[in-house]
Amino acid sequence: MNELYELAYRRERSASRRLARQTGMTHEQALRTTLEQQVGDAGLAQLVAERRALAQAEARRIADRRAARATNEQQRKARHLAGPGTWNAWFDGSARPNPGRCAIGAVLNGPDGQVVEISEQAGYGNSGEAEYRALIALLRAAVAYLPQQLTIHGDSQVVIDDVNGPEDAAAQALLAYRREAHALLAQLPEVTLRWVPRHRNQQADALSQRAGLGSEAKA
Repeated sequence: MNELYELAYRRERSASRRLARQTGMTHEQALRTTLEQQVGDAGLAQLVAERRALAQAEARRIADRRAARATNEQQRKARHLAGPGTWNAWFDGSARPNPGRCAIGAVLNGPDGQVVEISEQAGYGNSGEAEYRALIALLRAAVAYLPQQLTIHGDSQVVIDDVNGPEDAAAQALLAYRREAHALLAQLPEVTLRWVPRHRNQQADALSQRAGLGSEAKA
């Protein structure tokens, strides 16, 4: 009865109450009779199934709207935190030996003095995979701040060219990394990736080296 009452429309509930008063039926009997008159040959079971589906669809719409509002609010706060200026970032990765233990380093600098540093061990792989893992870690950090403009610097010509080039020319061994990087890049309004020589990537290199030293100490 409770579900049937919830699925009934207001006018149907009102009609069933009038019917109960007029005939002496119980409220449940009156509501069933009222709904059966509405559906005719289709049957009450079909009406219940249809109303359940409509209720579930409406619940999903409400949940989606709430989730969208929460996401928009989070992004609004992140944009406010990011500020209007250009952010700059650097990344570096290494594998010792090659292939071997990977270490990554990255730094993200905001226009209002924000600084995010990454210095982590990154599993096993070759140097190209290590560089990509460093870039992906950096992009994940950037997505949390949603900078309106971001310039990323790296000294890996292979990775910079791979990300900036078309997918049909991408290195097949690195394709999964490229796709993950592009999925993150798609969440950022405006990003430029630039190659720089190693001597202009010293902070990211130092963070990578520090993570690598930690890996060697544990070996």
